Amino acid sequence: MRSFLSKLSGWLYIRRPRLVCNSAIWDAGIRELRRRTQGRQRESGAFLLGRNKDDQKEILEFVYYDDIDPHALDTGIVKFAGNKLPKLWEHCRRRGFGVVADVHVHPGGYGQSSSDRADPVMPRAGHIAIIVPHFASASTRPGDIGIYEFLGKGKWQNHTVKGSRFFRLRNSDESH
Repeated sequence: MRSFLSKLSGWLYIRRPRLVCNSAIWDAGIRELRRRTQGRQRESGAFLLGRNKDDQKEILEFVYYDDIDPHALDTGIVKFAGNKLPKLWEHCRRRGFGVVADVHVHPGGYGQSSSDRADPVMPRAGHIAIIVPHFASASTRPGDIGIYEFLGKGKWQNHTVKGSRFFRLRNSDESH
């Protein structure tokens, strides 16, 4: 049996999750993504805006792809036009936020498609891409969604199995 001091020292060295979000913000954003699939007829997605603090990113707002690029979902899969990004950057400036991640839904599982890997929404190292399976109609919690970090030069790191150790949903009453 581990001693209390051994357990305590283990807790002290636990890394903070890299990504956090208030569960009410996450749940509302996911409901809207599900609605935008138009009855599971197409994918939907959003930029996740927030703040970076030290080694942690906090999601504070969803900005939906088709609000920035009205044609982003026309083909049934996400195809975001890069020339629409100035509208997103202006929104970020007004809110005082940055893009901390992105999320989109898949009809099946949460694995990255070849186009997801080849064409990241934000092609900069450290960007986190989340994939929610089954058009967001099943569990949408860390551990049941895909979590991928773009490393640059076409390389990705899969953080999916880390679940809430990497991406934690907080209740409204939890402190930062």
